[in-house]
Amino acid sequence: MKLVILGGSGSGKSTQAQMLCKHFHIPIISTGEILRAAINNSKSNTDDKRLNDLGKNAQNYVLRGELVPDEMMIEFIKLRLSESDASEGWILEGYPRTAFQAEELDFLLESWQEKLDWAIYLQVPEAVMVSRSLGRSLPDDQPEIVQRRVELFYDRTVPILEYYDRRRRLLTINGDNSPEQVKYNILDLLD
Repeated sequence: MKLVILGGSGSGKSTQAQMLCKHFHIPIISTGEILRAAINNSKSNTDDKRLNDLGKNAQNYVLRGELVPDEMMIEFIKLRLSESDASEGWILEGYPRTAFQAEELDFLLESWQEKLDWAIYLQVPEAVMVSRSLGRSLPDDQPEIVQRRVELFYDRTVPILEYYDRRRRLLTINGDNSPEQVKYNILDLLD
């Protein structure tokens, strides 16, 4: 099973990705975790020069609350999806964030003779996204940064949703329910 979880900051992407990965026994591939690990690796100077360079470049964007550029994120995703634990399937959380990234993901999968099963969009009101984000204790969840991420999300989400909808790969789920209810609704549609 190859899934993409879409939704704004605080929409429940991480929670649903964790539940679904346990259900399907596949890894979560979280862009937030990839970026944090790459930034930390760049500080500790690991042997992987490409990952170090990507991490150093990504850090500038993350600290300003901006999205990492498409080309850089595509490289992170290519590296991660080529790891052995992702060979039987995965759940992408927080990627793609632009229609270009969605298209590039499809190109990558086609080059490997694979395809995405579904893009799951967790639809949540803006006020819920903001309050959930501010309730977390992550260092980049400051009010100004959260608001900026929400604005960027809305600016870029419609083209991604249209992209997957045209390919008949989009499932829209009401994310403003309990985590268990959201998971049930997702699994019901996946069957």
